[in-house]
Amino acid sequence: MFKFVVEFKSQENQARIGKLTTSHGEISTPVFMPVGTQASVKGVSPDLLKEMGTTILLGNTYHLYLRPGQDLIKEAGGLHSFMNWPGAILTDSGGFQVFSLSALNEVSDEGVLFRSHIDGSPHLFTPEKVMEIQMDLGSDIAMAFDQCLAYPSSYDLAREAQERTTKWAVRCRERHNRADQALFGIVQGVTYQDLREKSAKELVELDFPGYAVGGLSVGEPKDLMYEVLDYTVPLLPEEKPRYLMGVGSPDALWEGVARGIDMFDCVLPTRIARNGTAMTSRGRVVIRNAKYARDFKPLDPACSCSTCRNYTRAYLRHLFKAGEMLAAILVSYHNLFFLHRLMEKIRNSLKEGRFNQAKREFFLDYYGSEGKSF
Repeated sequence: MFKFVVEFKSQENQARIGKLTTSHGEISTPVFMPVGTQASVKGVSPDLLKEMGTTILLGNTYHLYLRPGQDLIKEAGGLHSFMNWPGAILTDSGGFQVFSLSALNEVSDEGVLFRSHIDGSPHLFTPEKVMEIQMDLGSDIAMAFDQCLAYPSSYDLAREAQERTTKWAVRCRERHNRADQALFGIVQGVTYQDLREKSAKELVELDFPGYAVGGLSVGEPKDLMYEVLDYTVPLLPEEKPRYLMGVGSPDALWEGVARGIDMFDCVLPTRIARNGTAMTSRGRVVIRNAKYARDFKPLDPACSCSTCRNYTRAYLRHLFKAGEMLAAILVSYHNLFFLHRLMEKIRNSLKEGRFNQAKREFFLDYYGSEGKSF
């Protein structure tokens, strides 16, 4: 059911092109995955996601467990059927929510005792429970339960979280038994090289079908994130997919691919869209700004998405100022379309042997600089 093949390796860096096969279709990598935390990518329907070329998206174990509940989704025939999504789905383990909602939880070797952010009810997430939920959801890729820490964190706390993540990974591996679902391990260790190396070594020994690098993009400078990738990614098996969790800014996509990352996800494109910010071929456009009030050009003249083909900057600004929900829908669609085309551009530049040149050109157009931290 699950297979990954590296089809091309760059001569310029560690980048590669691959093909990920699941029971819900094939995915060309490197790939950006839209985030549908609660069985919905905010503002964009499954039909529109498919139309723009989405092949895999995310759902979140923590949120779907609390609402509407794993039993209801299982009764509906699984997450694909429940949300009418024909493509592949990856479900996060809830480890990041444990981190982001830390005021509501207690972490121990057994698992995480937390209170619902919805109604305050108590719940216990153990590695076994997280596996049961994800198997009921029926995603194509499930993530092992991990402990993520903020940056900066002390070495002692980072070591404790890394060791706990490995123990939990063992328990996840033992409990997981759904044949049509691949289970990925998650490398942790904050920004401490020895802990990252230890985590990678221990997880590789468990022989997961794929590996994620977690605990990044949580407050550390981007140069430090890239440094962690430089010494972590080479420790992961070349024949298996590598996933950088929670990263989706254009500069980080280029830099991650250059270091051998195959999969990315982030709420960034839809979150900034709801605030009136669009990603364009010439950088970010804050469409709420007054200077667009009488601008009748497309949002991005170089873009072929339906938003850019049919609507002007003046109209989009009007929608935002009027509080119309269509505003966020149209810009969310555009931003996701933009990132899908960016990943296509990256894959093509690799095939053509001009990745570094294409990266420099993009950075100059988007950021006005060839630098790599923004």
